Amino acid sequence: MNHVLGRLLARQPYDSARTAGGPALRRVLGKPGLICVGLGTMLGGIFTTVGAGTAEAGPGVIASFLLSGLACVFVSLCYAELASMVPIAGSAYTYAYATLGEAVAWIIGWDLILEYGISAAPVAASWSGYAQAFLSDYGVTLPAWGRVANLAVTNGRLDLAHSQVDVLAVLVILAITALISIGIKESASVNTALVYVQVVAIVVFVVALCGALHPANFHPAFPRGLHGVVSGAALVFFAYIGFDTVTVASEEAKRPETDVPFAVIASLAIGAVMYVAIAWVTVGVVPWQHIDPNAGMADAVKRGGNNPIVVAIVTAGAIAGTTTVMLTSLLGQVRIFYVMARDRMLPSIVSHIDPRTRTPLITTVTTGTIVAFLAGIVPLDKLLSLVNIGTLSAFAIVCAGVLVLRYVRPEVRRPFRAPFGPVVATIGLAMCLYLMIEGLGGATWLRFVVWFAVGAAVYAVFGYRHSLLQPDTK
Repeated sequence: MNHVLGRLLARQPYDSARTAGGPALRRVLGKPGLICVGLGTMLGGIFTTVGAGTAEAGPGVIASFLLSGLACVFVSLCYAELASMVPIAGSAYTYAYATLGEAVAWIIGWDLILEYGISAAPVAASWSGYAQAFLSDYGVTLPAWGRVANLAVTNGRLDLAHSQVDVLAVLVILAITALISIGIKESASVNTALVYVQVVAIVVFVVALCGALHPANFHPAFPRGLHGVVSGAALVFFAYIGFDTVTVASEEAKRPETDVPFAVIASLAIGAVMYVAIAWVTVGVVPWQHIDPNAGMADAVKRGGNNPIVVAIVTAGAIAGTTTVMLTSLLGQVRIFYVMARDRMLPSIVSHIDPRTRTPLITTVTTGTIVAFLAGIVPLDKLLSLVNIGTLSAFAIVCAGVLVLRYVRPEVRRPFRAPFGPVVATIGLAMCLYLMIEGLGGATWLRFVVWFAVGAAVYAVFGYRHSLLQPDTK
């Protein structure tokens, strides 16, 4: 029993420069590239969450964005501290392994599949919807069987005759997979260009609609009270997911100890300012009782004059946003798989680096193909609720990791130190737990528990037996 407990709590040396052998990942990302990696995931989320958040909290959605952002401020400071101490890829998984032990690290690695891998599939469906609307303006319409994902089941059996495939969702995932396979520099360049498109779209949205604000729409400020604000915060939290993606690319940063902490905080700050501005304009233009929860910004543009130029720019921003979410999500998922395999928590082939592209080519292609398959045939809307709870759990454990290290290893060199570290970590941990408990429903928790149970079984069958810390593997 003591042996098993010791293994579950075993920690990887936080300062070890673990490598998989062979070629290393390319260190080509500076501060601008790293910031855009974070914004690439963050900004895309605003196009879909602002409407749903407003429908939940009314004008209080502005406070919802501030509450989620405040929680992320404390979390980002904890991420920045750990990123400077552990300048290797893997994000929350790596940090948990270095501070809280192998079992917790596996749980977080498993949860991060929800944040990165699973979330890419429904985002691909959203991209497909925007693209099909654009094509229809030019008379191009896909056949009925190729428009949406729908795996039909009749009398307990698969009904292929009535199933449908989202062709564009499959194609965009495969195209992004090909881009990521080519190399991190190329992927980052495309991501940066698309982030600029999103920023322009958001600025145009805010400036163009300022004249269409109706002060009456801001009253009452909190029509559903504090509960509405908290529920809205848990919902719009999806938009903030992304600043932590910067830490996944630590081994591809030129100066990870300084640039990664800076990019984590900067991407969060830029995103938060834009989110509050968008929420303020959207609520001011559209009465919250009548907003389209699936397309809040588009609804605001229509009610604010329906200027065709503004419509085109916001649509371009939405397409660019969903593209960068898919790109950075797949990039993050592949890097997490890579690090887990390097620790022998997954089969070693997953950590193989292609000598020509300097990317985990096999893992990238395999992951992209699986996500494309899911995006093509399975509606995954309900799984999106799992994204938030999985991410919040990862954030909570990062805060706990900082708290633990401040007391058990106070002498360790910290190139970046979170101000008032234990206080910041405690507040961040408490806020994440509060949003999870008060903001997410029982059905989400049930699915999360089932996901956790599956992950625990996989760890027991493979990870525990083959881990790098298993004496028999050394």
